[in-house]
Amino acid sequence: MTADQDRDTGEVVRRTGLRRLLFTLVNSGKGLRFLLRKEEAFQLEALLACVLIPVAILLPVSPVERLLLIGAVFTVLIVEVLNTSIEVLTDRVSLDRHQLSGLAKDLGSLAVTLSLLLWAIVWGVIVPNYWPFAM
Repeated sequence: MTADQDRDTGEVVRRTGLRRLLFTLVNSGKGLRFLLRKEEAFQLEALLACVLIPVAILLPVSPVERLLLIGAVFTVLIVEVLNTSIEVLTDRVSLDRHQLSGLAKDLGSLAVTLSLLLWAIVWGVIVPNYWPFAM
C-alpha cells in the first residue's frame, strides 16, 4: 500500500486543497535537497543566484529590467532542474549506453547552455548601464 491509497479500500486517494499544496511543497523540498546535495552544476548555479538576485534587487533599474535580471537567473535554475530530471529518468531506464539516451542528455545539456546564454545576454545588456563603472 502506498501513501496515495486509502487504508480500507486500497483505492487511490486524490489529494486536494491545502493537503495537496503541502505534499507538493514536501516533494519540491525533496527535489531541492537532492539537487543541492548531488548536482554540482545546480550547486554552482544556486550559489550564483544567491549573489545575483540581491544584486538585481539593489541595482537602480526599472521594474521591467529587474524582472528580466531575476527571471534570467530563475530560468537557468528551472532548466537545470529539467535537465537533471531527464538525466535521472534516462539513468533509471537503463545505465547501458544507447544512442537515444545520449541524445536526450545532450539536448538537456543544450537547453542549459541556451539558458546560460540568455542569462549572460540579459545581464550583459542591462547591468553595464547602471553599474558604477558604466560611463
